[in-house]
Amino acid sequence: MRVRTVVLDTNVLLSDPETLLAFPDAEVIVPDVVLVEIDRLKTQRVDPDLRFKGREVSRMLFELSEGGSLTDGVDMPEGGRIRVVGLDPEAQMPEGLSTKNADDRILAVALQLCSSGCEDLTLVTNDLNMLIKAQTLGVKVERRPDVEAGFARKYIIRPFQRYRVPITILAVALGVFAGVLVLAFYTTSLTGRGQTAGVPSEFRDLLSAEQRALLDGLMRLQSVPNDADAMKSVADAYYNLRDQTGNVQFAQKAIAYYERYLKIRPDDVDVRTDMAAMLFYAGSTDRAIQEATRVLEAKPDHIQANFNLGIFYWRGRSDYKAGALQFKKVIDLTSASSDAHATLIKQQAQANLQSIVKEAEAAGQPLDLKSLGIDTTTGGTVQ
Repeated sequence: MRVRTVVLDTNVLLSDPETLLAFPDAEVIVPDVVLVEIDRLKTQRVDPDLRFKGREVSRMLFELSEGGSLTDGVDMPEGGRIRVVGLDPEAQMPEGLSTKNADDRILAVALQLCSSGCEDLTLVTNDLNMLIKAQTLGVKVERRPDVEAGFARKYIIRPFQRYRVPITILAVALGVFAGVLVLAFYTTSLTGRGQTAGVPSEFRDLLSAEQRALLDGLMRLQSVPNDADAMKSVADAYYNLRDQTGNVQFAQKAIAYYERYLKIRPDDVDVRTDMAAMLFYAGSTDRAIQEATRVLEAKPDHIQANFNLGIFYWRGRSDYKAGALQFKKVIDLTSASSDAHATLIKQQAQANLQSIVKEAEAAGQPLDLKSLGIDTTTGGTVQ
């Protein structure tokens, strides 16, 4: 019997990580460039929900890898197999495709598999440009509808899935962290009195990367209170801790250190963008909008600030028109880029724009995209 082969694009996994398990009758192929794109989300200031989904994909693949080598292929629990495939470095790229473009590399992997004997191959993507390219190259392609979670799944179940660290382990980790901070400040005071002290490496090894960064930054500020780099390090650590736990107190701590930093370096638009995000998560939507607007006054083409402002208008004020216009601008700014991060932001902006249109319709405030100069196909400016 001929086995179906399914090649997954990055955007379908970030829309719904469970897509990995959605084809029990097929061999599921994950191009290695997809893993690279997902891994980059860990260090990028993208929508936290997007980063969560990226971590979910990584977690699921890690668990599947316990059954064998993913590059050789692993049987999945509900049937089918999954395999990670890289682009043959000796193979010649098809005309019109570039190795520098992540989407093109995914397409090239699909074509590579077709040429190696996969007769029934389907590329699954929600990206319009890739869909058109695939059809042009003769690759069978299909879209996977976005999953709209119900109320219980979205607001009750998902938070527990997102923070699935056992409560007992989390309590121990927080206890150890608090103990290390006490030890750090105690030893700092000893050092100030001429006594030798330091944080034992065994304690540091128990901390996460964010906790170590926070500890180092706080200790640095104890001795050099106006160290701007230390302020930023502490603020970033609190930003990441809020992202991982959803704890609003971490957002408030991040804001405090970002404000101190910006008094010293007021022109740092990236830091101001991060502070705006923390203000939004702390419930200060108006201030978040003010700070994002201030960034865009200095740098109108700042992609993340434009994206965040769209979120603030949409989720914070239910201003569908303003949100739609911001995401249109993001799509325009990222459309010409082949950078993987820019591509992911564009895809997320397109998905958000579609959601805004649906929500506005349901709220009795339908949007006329054409009158707003928004292309109904791409989401960008009407040409």
